[in-house]
Amino acid sequence: MTRRNMIGSIAGAAVVAAGTPFGSAFAGTNQGSQKLKGNIRHSVSQWCYGDIALEELASACKEMGIESIELLGEKDWPTVAKAGLKCAVGYATDWGIPKGFNRIGNHEKLITDFEAMIPKAAAAGVPNLICFSGNREGQNDYEGLINCAKGLRKLMPSAEKYGVTILMELLNSYGHKDYQCDKTPWGAALCEMVGSERFKLLYDIYHMQIMEGNVIDYITKYSHYIGHIHTGGVPGRNEIDETQELNYPAIMKALVKTGYKGFVGQEFVPSGKDKLASLQKCILICDV
Repeated sequence: MTRRNMIGSIAGAAVVAAGTPFGSAFAGTNQGSQKLKGNIRHSVSQWCYGDIALEELASACKEMGIESIELLGEKDWPTVAKAGLKCAVGYATDWGIPKGFNRIGNHEKLITDFEAMIPKAAAAGVPNLICFSGNREGQNDYEGLINCAKGLRKLMPSAEKYGVTILMELLNSYGHKDYQCDKTPWGAALCEMVGSERFKLLYDIYHMQIMEGNVIDYITKYSHYIGHIHTGGVPGRNEIDETQELNYPAIMKALVKTGYKGFVGQEFVPSGKDKLASLQKCILICDV
């Protein structure tokens, strides 16, 4: 299961009722949340743990001190809320990554879907809704920028009224072939054109390391435009430990230094059998 093929079915898909155990680190404990330093607000992307029932994942996350499970549709928001967690980033539409705001013909459905979901997100305490630029399909980046801005500006009155931020994700255009919002400066230019604090970028460290590198410099330079962070080991999108090329503690320290107050969402794909132990390890790596 990948996020690419999960987004389209998120609105109607049932939670997988798997019996995956938490493992010895979590079984039978009554010690409450793991004590973390509090400088990083920790979240985790549910799709990376799709074989674990959401209720079980939420219980384990609560015990680890994780504050949020993200990339959930509306029907799953009450489940994480019941566990005492937030959903840091929700879905507003059943359209996936290739069809986004860079095509005027897409605006009617996208605006209708987002306008309907923004007040629901606000009522449920979901602070952010994710959106995508869409694929280029021969379109130049300037035209795509203008089209995205036209559509997103129409959402800003509702986003501002309800206090919900619309996040456009930066993705690499190799794995997500032809995706348009694949460079931080392009995304920052779009933020300037939209002109609202309720539109920001979802800076995915994994994707941007592939596209442009120099992660700490980009996070520092463009911090004003960043509303959410995703992690992932490079290469391979697996654990963010010593098996990959990025120094995540250094990146997190630089992020804290900017004054960033949003969430850091773990979006690596666990490579081993004990996925929850892997998640806990990576949370501690980022807990600077």
